[in-house]
Amino acid sequence: MTFDPAPLSALRTSLLSIAAILLCSAPAHADTTNGKPMFGQWGVETQYFAPEIKAGDDFYRHVNKGWLASAKIPAGIPMNGAFVDLTLRTEQQIQTLIDELRANPPAAATTEQQIADLYASYMDVERRNALGASPLQATVAEILKVSDKREFARRMGGIGYTSVADLSIQQDPSNPDRYVLFVEQGGLGLPGRDYYLKTEAPYDGFRSAYLDYIAGVFRRAGIADGESRAKAILAFETRLAKVHWTPEQSRDPLKTNHLMSTRELGRYAPGFDWQAFLSGAGFGDAQRVNLTSDTALRNIAAVYAKTPLETLQAYSAFHYLNNRAPLLSAEWVDAHFDFFQRKLGGIEQQRPLDKQALDFLSTPPIAEQVGKLYAARYFPAESKVAMQKLVAFLRAAFRERLAQSEWMDAPTRKAAIAKLDAITVKIGYPDQWDDFSSVRVSKDDLLGNMIRYEEWRLADSQAMLKGPVRKWAWTPETMPHVINAYYTPAANEIVFPAAILQPPFFDPKADPAVNFGSIGMVIGHEISHGFDDQGNRYDGRGALRNWWTEKSRRDFERRAKQLVAQYDRFSPLPGLNVSGQLTLGENIGDLGGMAIAWTAYQKLIASEYGGKAPVIDGYTGNQRYFLGYAQLWRSLFTDGFLRRITLTDAHSPGEFRVNGILRNFDPWYETFGVTPANALYLPPAQRVRIW
Repeated sequence: MTFDPAPLSALRTSLLSIAAILLCSAPAHADTTNGKPMFGQWGVETQYFAPEIKAGDDFYRHVNKGWLASAKIPAGIPMNGAFVDLTLRTEQQIQTLIDELRANPPAAATTEQQIADLYASYMDVERRNALGASPLQATVAEILKVSDKREFARRMGGIGYTSVADLSIQQDPSNPDRYVLFVEQGGLGLPGRDYYLKTEAPYDGFRSAYLDYIAGVFRRAGIADGESRAKAILAFETRLAKVHWTPEQSRDPLKTNHLMSTRELGRYAPGFDWQAFLSGAGFGDAQRVNLTSDTALRNIAAVYAKTPLETLQAYSAFHYLNNRAPLLSAEWVDAHFDFFQRKLGGIEQQRPLDKQALDFLSTPPIAEQVGKLYAARYFPAESKVAMQKLVAFLRAAFRERLAQSEWMDAPTRKAAIAKLDAITVKIGYPDQWDDFSSVRVSKDDLLGNMIRYEEWRLADSQAMLKGPVRKWAWTPETMPHVINAYYTPAANEIVFPAAILQPPFFDPKADPAVNFGSIGMVIGHEISHGFDDQGNRYDGRGALRNWWTEKSRRDFERRAKQLVAQYDRFSPLPGLNVSGQLTLGENIGDLGGMAIAWTAYQKLIASEYGGKAPVIDGYTGNQRYFLGYAQLWRSLFTDGFLRRITLTDAHSPGEFRVNGILRNFDPWYETFGVTPANALYLPPAQRVRIW
């Protein structure tokens, strides 16, 4: 095969800078001048290892058994693990900022003043208790008097309402240089369709508790016939759930992109007044829409058309109150927590009020202002430069792997490398910030504050739809202080917020092998999303088009089906299996991230150690790479939360992100001497090798 020498050249020119980033301190027992890493002496907590469990039988528990037995899930949170470790640390950093603002009141009409007053309004429980749900009563009374379905459709587009369809502004899949209005299935109050349709325990209990909760909402609001209204609402939502697409169906870009005019939408899905709905949402002049679940939306419209007016009144009134419940008095907050967190999520107690306030400050679009303050304090310019170099290093490693791919033919390989080279990388914080100076914030008006921010967001979305694509923009849900990283196919971009560039994901005091198995793998994971079963449908511009030959597509899909079959067999809870199809993209991302980071680590070792990393505490560099990876994904969940993410989330639980990936990765077998006698062993012909 032909081979472009550019990847090796890029790797060589960046090795010294990468070494400076990852070797800025040696393992602590060799050099303690810079302090110790967060975990252990070199980045991994060896005291939690279980030598009685063979690495080849269960690598996840071989590394993490002790931690799994001793760790506790923090109060008010449904899980524990690396994401929680870092989230809590980031929260403390933000709390420090808040405390400083409270101690030294900022100037008026500044971001600092808005954040301080937002925090104060959330903490003012006395005021919230005095108000109760009274600010909502007038609107609820209006809802219960609506006399025609067209008016309900219009109201469903409004701020604070729950609608049978959801709207968002995204890049046009046919032309990523412009935006289009996306229309998605919606309308459910429970976490997903399975919560309505599965008849066995615990789902029947969830529905019974939901009925009680709905009736309680009406009772607290002083509305009669709560129990009968609750039954009508559950029956309506169940009918919606029956026509919803499954999460697996909603993953296929070829099925989730259907562009049409707004006039065509009315003909395609009659029974719901789409024009009234769009007008109520402020998009009455939109000319085109993209349906992400076309047949579901058509069936949802039919369900709506057959639903009695009284049911729609009850449905809209309930959700209008429920959507605001976390911002009301203690009575409302407690009831909301008891159902959604305790009964559905298995969380036994609420977080302290100050932590709830920090959660509130992470609500879009408020989160952007908090992220701006966070980045200014905790993410210096040199950190951004260092991360840019590290991402470039991982990108070059993937370029080399693509160039050496044995199953991808030359035309597809060439196009894949071109797409890889075109990926935009965003690190730390946005290059441009939105302007919230027009939003009025009051210390004693929590609900009003939230509504005014939502009004700002709606106005911004309206302007966004009509304007050029904002190349600088980040998704509102992921700001600099949020522990996350993501890839956007329509923009062909990867984003790494400032907060994730800290221990345990990246620890400059840890052994380089551990960092490559952690942040290196995360970077590789996001890069490879551009080439997973969803990302590979988009080209380097972000346009939805097929740039693969039939042969390469066929070979890729054969490998993907093998991975689906493997993950379908994993069971996190009795009677509940992982969906290999739902998690396919993330599993491909994990497999790709593992391979990319491994290649990059081997290049670093070849340059800095003459091809052989030092042995530390009896562990080779290669072993430490995998140990760091397994530690990163250790996690505890409440059963309720584990059930929810298994049914609705595209990520596999941590146990399977470790064992499920490593059993497909040849270097792991060689590093730990895994043989056919081991439980995780897969014959070479059954191992999935993609990147």
